[in-house]
Amino acid sequence: MAASAASGDVSVPVAIVGAGACGLTAAIALREAGVECLLLERDARPQGSTALSSGFIPAAPTRWQQEAGVDDSAACFAADIDAKSQGRAAPHLVRAYTEASAAALALLARHGITFELLDGFLYPGHSVRRMHALPERTGAALVSALDAAAVKLGADLLCNARVVALDADRAGRVQRLCLERPGGRIETLACARVLLACNGFGGDAAMVAEHLGAMRDAPFAGHAGNDGSAIRFGRALGASLADLSGYQGHGGWAVPQGALISWALIMRGGVQVNAQGVRFHDESAGYSEAAAAVLAQPGGVAWMVFDEPVLALARSFPDFCAAEAAGALRSAADTAALAGVIGCDASVLARTVAGIGAGVTDGFGRRFERALSPPWHAVKVTGALFHTQGGLDIDASCRVRRRDGAPMPNLWAAGGAARGVSGDAVWGYLSGNGLLSAVAGGYLAAQAIAASLTRTRDHR
Repeated sequence: MAASAASGDVSVPVAIVGAGACGLTAAIALREAGVECLLLERDARPQGSTALSSGFIPAAPTRWQQEAGVDDSAACFAADIDAKSQGRAAPHLVRAYTEASAAALALLARHGITFELLDGFLYPGHSVRRMHALPERTGAALVSALDAAAVKLGADLLCNARVVALDADRAGRVQRLCLERPGGRIETLACARVLLACNGFGGDAAMVAEHLGAMRDAPFAGHAGNDGSAIRFGRALGASLADLSGYQGHGGWAVPQGALISWALIMRGGVQVNAQGVRFHDESAGYSEAAAAVLAQPGGVAWMVFDEPVLALARSFPDFCAAEAAGALRSAADTAALAGVIGCDASVLARTVAGIGAGVTDGFGRRFERALSPPWHAVKVTGALFHTQGGLDIDASCRVRRRDGAPMPNLWAAGGAARGVSGDAVWGYLSGNGLLSAVAGGYLAAQAIAASLTRTRDHR
């Protein structure tokens, strides 16, 4: 970092606001291209929404898929996104993100990130297996690995630095950032390029009430950094916004433990019943729309019910093991005992489980591959808001657009700060869209930023 003689500010070629999966992936790509960059992280260490996620990244076609004999393509991936969103996801981003997804994972693998292809089940909406994860299978492990790789490559990281304002000239070119540092001290940072990778607005109650009415009273299971700052920055600069009513919910938020229960349990045959012991939706449609379905039940709660084979799978996920250790798992030898756990009529619950059988398609349209059998296991859950899917409008290279559609001079956004590929409704979220937008978006933004710096040097 060099001091600017004109203003006295510290100056950097690229400032990245947020050190989650999006910002760290961008930093890795920039450093590989030989570009200096500074990550600005509001917390004492990188974590954000990534650390709270499962850490599963969808991508296609990858070498991990090829090694597993999975036939996939970016076009097939894009078709799955389009089908889930019913064509309401931004076409230019669907195409750009799916086509960049494999290259983004290859980049990370070149710098020591170890991936494996998840096996044994399909997440809702995916036609083939394309979820990639670290061996630890946690978002915390993912962000830690990304952090280590970025720092090893020479990316600078400044923690406890919350960006509170962007200072731009009349043309909309960001000149400097204002940072709040420990003790409330305000510092400024001059920059040539800015990437906003600082999450969405799920933690801002007023914005949630305005744009996501169904989640107004839902627990927020995301990170505090989802405070809507990227949207406020963009609005002040005249940026366009898009898909603000889109969000990712989850119908498997354990209560009172406050822990995420993987939807893999559902995809391997588990079901949800309400407090009366009755199923109320097609659970296999997706965990995002399940949030609203669960919240609409008596008391706003449901029970995830499954059997021994599903429990064995569940215990392969560290997040589930932690929830079990906290007391989330309840077990019952038979249906009558399970009814006692739930507090419902045993005959009603017996009819519910009797309707689950191999080859059976129920009244909601869900087809079961096998029947469930006791002993039973159950977790009490509610619906929660995880992160928003709308934000700053961006082009295919993640450059922020003005309200007239023209690109901002030197401002990019990706991940939770920008519109994603889920459209404008909760049911448009395809499993993994959040980390797809973060990782592929960070990768694409870095490529575009590096190219713009090269063009600037060439024109001097």
